Amino acid sequence: MIRTKIAAYLSLIRFDKPVGTLLVLWPTLWGLWLATDRHPSFLYFSIFVIGTFLMRSAGCAINDYADRGFDLHVERTKERPVTSGRIKPWEALAVAGVLAALAFLLITPLNTYTKLLSVPALFVAIIYPFSKRFFSIPQAVLGVAFSFGIPMSFAAVQNEIPGYSWVLFFANIAWAIAYDTAYAMVDKNDDLKLGMKTSAITFGRYEVLAIMLCYLLLFSGFAYLAIRLNFSSAFWVFWSLGLVLVAHYYRLVKTRDRAKCFQAFKQNNWLGACLFIAIAVS
Repeated sequence: MIRTKIAAYLSLIRFDKPVGTLLVLWPTLWGLWLATDRHPSFLYFSIFVIGTFLMRSAGCAINDYADRGFDLHVERTKERPVTSGRIKPWEALAVAGVLAALAFLLITPLNTYTKLLSVPALFVAIIYPFSKRFFSIPQAVLGVAFSFGIPMSFAAVQNEIPGYSWVLFFANIAWAIAYDTAYAMVDKNDDLKLGMKTSAITFGRYEVLAIMLCYLLLFSGFAYLAIRLNFSSAFWVFWSLGLVLVAHYYRLVKTRDRAKCFQAFKQNNWLGACLFIAIAVS
């Protein structure tokens, strides 16, 4: 009984699906490496890595609570713990609350500026699941939630947020819209029946073009940072490798095949890693 319950809780926080955590972690590490001039202390590294896992897990629990009525009608999600009845809705909220509290305790050694930024970060994480009911591109809200690790890294290390870091912030929002639109293409037909709002529906037949334009914004932002911060030529090697990955994603999403779109979404983790290496070796 206890083992079954633990398995349900692990499923709730997507413990067996680390791609989502990595998609939050990579931009956080971009910011941390830049904020520390590529030499983060073990303390900062540990806090932000563990904090990323905790907040992404809390977000998953809130998402399943918010979507419990919709997930029942989607083939891919109808067996999620809350929807299937393995976990009660209040339990999902309790798990989210405990994880968010642990994340806040984790940042207690950091400065006040970082703690203040954690408040809007939590707020955005809470409203994202509900934004799919009223906002045409909820992926942008997800992008904001996934980007808060960037300004928080600078606030923690430098006690300020330099202007160029916001370029990274908005570039990451564009990236989130790109990969999560590919993800939304998987459930597009189900979402249309349910009346849900997603970027895949909003962009309509131009969804592939929109994804590519978002990648263009991502790579333009990184190119600006490379010039602004005088990165070495090693950066451009991995920046170019990232373009090769985007070409691969294009070949997948242009088919509009559900399995290939989902594959493109999951493989964006490689792009995040590639851009992190670009920063680290520059």
